[in-house]
Amino acid sequence: MSTTWQRRAMSRPRTTEVITLTLLFAVAVGGGLLSHWTMPGARPLWPAVLLSALACVALTRRHSHPLPVLAVTTLCAVVEGAVGYLLTPLLFSPLLAAQYTTSLRAGRVTAWSCAAVAAAVTVAPGAWHTELHSGWVIGVVNPAAWVLLSAALGSYVRVRREYAASRIEHAAREREEEARHRVVQERMRIARELHDVVAHHLALANAQAGTAAHLARTAPDQAYEILGRLSETTAGALRELKATVGLLRQDSDADDGLAPAPGLEQLPDLVAACAAAGLDVTVTVEGEPRPLTPGLGLTAYRIVQEALTNVTKHAVTRTASVGLSYTPRSLAVTVTNDTASPVPADRPAPGRGFGLLGMSERALAAGGTFHAGPRADGGFEVRCTLPLDSHDESAAP
Repeated sequence: MSTTWQRRAMSRPRTTEVITLTLLFAVAVGGGLLSHWTMPGARPLWPAVLLSALACVALTRRHSHPLPVLAVTTLCAVVEGAVGYLLTPLLFSPLLAAQYTTSLRAGRVTAWSCAAVAAAVTVAPGAWHTELHSGWVIGVVNPAAWVLLSAALGSYVRVRREYAASRIEHAAREREEEARHRVVQERMRIARELHDVVAHHLALANAQAGTAAHLARTAPDQAYEILGRLSETTAGALRELKATVGLLRQDSDADDGLAPAPGLEQLPDLVAACAAAGLDVTVTVEGEPRPLTPGLGLTAYRIVQEALTNVTKHAVTRTASVGLSYTPRSLAVTVTNDTASPVPADRPAPGRGFGLLGMSERALAAGGTFHAGPRADGGFEVRCTLPLDSHDESAAP
């Protein structure tokens, strides 16, 4: 119900202002009548009506000029007390409204300074009401207490509004930071995808082209066969590149022609592509294979793909082995090349790219572990463990 009234009040500000001032005028006149009936001695009623009307008219400017309005309403209250009226909260309700608005809109020091002055000024007429029992309590303490209470209420509401505004601003900054963080994460994920796709297929294409050039004179039939597979390699690169770049489109765009994210189901195709580039890959599976979520399958596939790409680019030996070990809670992926030899001068040295870093980021983002380094008996090994039971697809790269 209160929310409905608030909406109505905000939708009709002029009507709300007229009703508020009318009620304040009625309350102030009622305070004058109460003092007229209860105080000993005959006092005219028209000063209370006139001064209350003047104070309520001044309240129409309380939002734009709170300090002058407070001065006018304080003066009206003092004159009413000087005429002989007892300053009750009803009689000087316009003063309380002006003090509340001043504490709400003015600075803290200014608001409390004005409240102290108004309280001190309204105390003076109370000393004249010596005919009342405990007159110093009713005529002195009562006006000052109500003025200070009104100032405290206005200050409290102002602090609450400032606190609410700061919380809204803080929440907006947090939303901006979260959105910025998600954008950075998405850019890193797409960068890893592009790196894996381009590096793998270009490395295979380079190896196939080199092998075809080497066999062009001695075994032209094999060279032509390899060149045929080279077109398949570049076509696969274009397909995966299109699917990856398609992530940058708007949500409203159609997704026709985009292939699903690769997984371990495409591992035979990857082995065949490596074989076309002259790399003999052996795959062994231990344990009972389990279906993987798309995110986890993509992570495992990209790690195997990047590891085999590094073997193709950096290793002199043309053999590698891929091991998949399934347990009830994890999947262990191992990629090794059995023997190692010095890297030729025409091959780039390992560690200058982002391959190992990208594999590590993928494994850690999936909640797993990652290790890459030389083997004790020679060769190089890439090993990662990916959790199966607690993997959250939304966290996958």
